[in-house]
Amino acid sequence: MNISNFSSGSYMQRYHYKSFEPIKIDLPWQIDLAELNMLLSQANLKLGELNAFSQLIPDIDFFIKMHVLKEGTQSSRIEGTQTNIDEAIQKEEYIQPEKKDDWQEVQNYVEAMNYAIDCLNTLPLSNRLLKQTHKLLLQGVRGTQKLPGEFRQSQNWIGGSSLADATFIPPHQDSVPELMGDLENFLHNDSTLVPPLIKIGIAHYQFETIHPFLDGNGRIGRLLITLYLVSNNLLQKPTLYLSDFFEKNKSLYYDNLTRVRTHNDLTQWLKYFLEGVRSTSENSIQTFKSIIKLRNEAEDAIVSLGKKQMLAKAFLQYLFSKPITEATDVANNLGISVSTAIRLIDDFVKLGIIVEITGFKRNRIFSFENYIKLFR
Repeated sequence: MNISNFSSGSYMQRYHYKSFEPIKIDLPWQIDLAELNMLLSQANLKLGELNAFSQLIPDIDFFIKMHVLKEGTQSSRIEGTQTNIDEAIQKEEYIQPEKKDDWQEVQNYVEAMNYAIDCLNTLPLSNRLLKQTHKLLLQGVRGTQKLPGEFRQSQNWIGGSSLADATFIPPHQDSVPELMGDLENFLHNDSTLVPPLIKIGIAHYQFETIHPFLDGNGRIGRLLITLYLVSNNLLQKPTLYLSDFFEKNKSLYYDNLTRVRTHNDLTQWLKYFLEGVRSTSENSIQTFKSIIKLRNEAEDAIVSLGKKQMLAKAFLQYLFSKPITEATDVANNLGISVSTAIRLIDDFVKLGIIVEITGFKRNRIFSFENYIKLFR
């Protein structure tokens, strides 16, 4: 099918409403627009640069933790939660009671993402994996009663208070297994010569159109993008997350997805998607460069600590994975006494590497502020 001639599907009359039934997508595709090819080339170039750059950074897994946290906050923010990156890093005990549900949703997203990435070592990217990831996503939070880990068995809708005034009504529940089977086949069909970024762009649109779960579809659909890039070796490490781009351009994100269904305009969605890959890859490269610069400056600063340098380097490494911390946690992590941890923390405060953020004399909390700023 030529992308410019795409026909998205049709509405099917149900009892008192019409559901949108998308066409299946596991078929031959042809990119017949030069503009799309140009954007694809630019996105591939930047994604390749990010992949190469990420392989050159020692201890990159420490830095990826913050990328995943940011993805968790932004993907959840699209769905209406209000947790920011500073709160996401904090322990639950320091989160205000009215914000704990939002905080937990972000933690669930991070856990689900990490679980899914680990599973790719033993499981293919599949409906089975998506279901298992979905189960983790909704564990103990809003939506926990909405069949976590299972495709929906009832009609859902987007926007409005009921089917009667819904903005969009996805396919009937009876269609979901077949449509999701087709989507899985499409992702693994190597005989159809579809460029990977075009394939996952189409797949993300199709997933959001099917809306196979009763809740959590947006988050799983965005997570699917990173899983696909890693499972197909476009990225050796999970370093690209598009939720920040989608959140900053939220109206365009929804408008372009909707336009595919209303105007058969798959081209505009793919242009938007490819621009997201290009600009996010570029931003991620710059973030990694800033991290390296920050680490080098901090390592230069701790030279002044003399024989404490080895312990200071271990503390600095710890801060990259836990940039908001307290003395007890530092002591436990580094295997030192609390009094030694306090002295080490004081050294880092004097060097300007971390700052105290409570203003208290006891139970103080410290922030690796310059690092967190890179992800705000």
